[in-house]
Amino acid sequence: MPTNLIESRLRPQTNVRACLERRKICQTAHPPSKLEKSMEFVSIDLWAANLEPVVPDLQVWLAALEMRVAQTVARGGHMLVLPEFACAQWLSFAPADMAEADTLEWLFECGEVALDAIAAMSAKHGVSILAGTIPFLTEPVDGVPTYFNRAWLITPDGQRHSQDKLSLTPLEAQGAGGITVHGESINVFNWNGLRVAMIICLDSEFTDLWSRLGTLDLDLVIIPAKTDMITGYNRVFSCARARAIELQTVVCVLGAVGVPFGFALTDTVVGGASVFLPCDVGVSLDGIHAAIAPQTAAMMTDHVLAAVDIPVGACRRLRNGHAEAEVCPALWDAGHLIVNDPASPKLVA
Repeated sequence: MPTNLIESRLRPQTNVRACLERRKICQTAHPPSKLEKSMEFVSIDLWAANLEPVVPDLQVWLAALEMRVAQTVARGGHMLVLPEFACAQWLSFAPADMAEADTLEWLFECGEVALDAIAAMSAKHGVSILAGTIPFLTEPVDGVPTYFNRAWLITPDGQRHSQDKLSLTPLEAQGAGGITVHGESINVFNWNGLRVAMIICLDSEFTDLWSRLGTLDLDLVIIPAKTDMITGYNRVFSCARARAIELQTVVCVLGAVGVPFGFALTDTVVGGASVFLPCDVGVSLDGIHAAIAPQTAAMMTDHVLAAVDIPVGACRRLRNGHAEAEVCPALWDAGHLIVNDPASPKLVA
């Protein structure tokens, strides 16, 4: 169940003035629109999809997705989010004679068909769909095709927002199914009056990236993930929770359960879903708006976390100095610090 919205009360004033001065930069660069001022709550469904069940073809997979979309609409949700590599389930109907080296190419080609169908689905039901990640063909390297691991958010008005994974796991970088390359940009976009970014799985773990994101006045960060073990799950979800505190914003994270052709009793892939908020008495006492526990393949689950009434408005006021905050870490800059280390000369950070 969602954490209740707690009214602000008086809190210590330490460093508030400095924080407000720094926030003027962001407010000047990104003045709120009328829609942004009115957007107080958003409801998002996070589907911790089980990738192990076999599907016979793409049409059956799309029909199952549309059932989930209809459920999101019935609950009053604004968005349905799928995990990283939700498309891997398509491998259950891949050609039997397909070479392993052609895996990414085949998923990309299926993705082009699927994205058009998902766009029509989004328009039909009036709900946005983050379709997880799908390989996307980019420039060849030495004549060999390469692919981004690309997330897609499709909106009812026909827009397609994308984000490429910025850092690759060793399996992605050395995968036999094709060559994956890392992205080079962070894409911020407007969705229902909110400033949104998508960050993919491993990218949640890198503090330098989030230092950049902290200057962008983001209302919502969505992290589709797929973690091979409980250790990876704990890294991604723990970092997501910390980033919500650091950026004073909403962070939604979810992971897939299992793998195609997996064996549920021995498969180590762990999924789940959580919505994290800043830990501030004016927003949330524990920073957890909604969550489901880690799900293993052996549990045979395929859960959707319905995160209702996420308080994006309260977080925005907290972040931009329009509500009293206990602490204000979002735009703190360490650039002025001198590093005192006996093993090296003094360095300005």
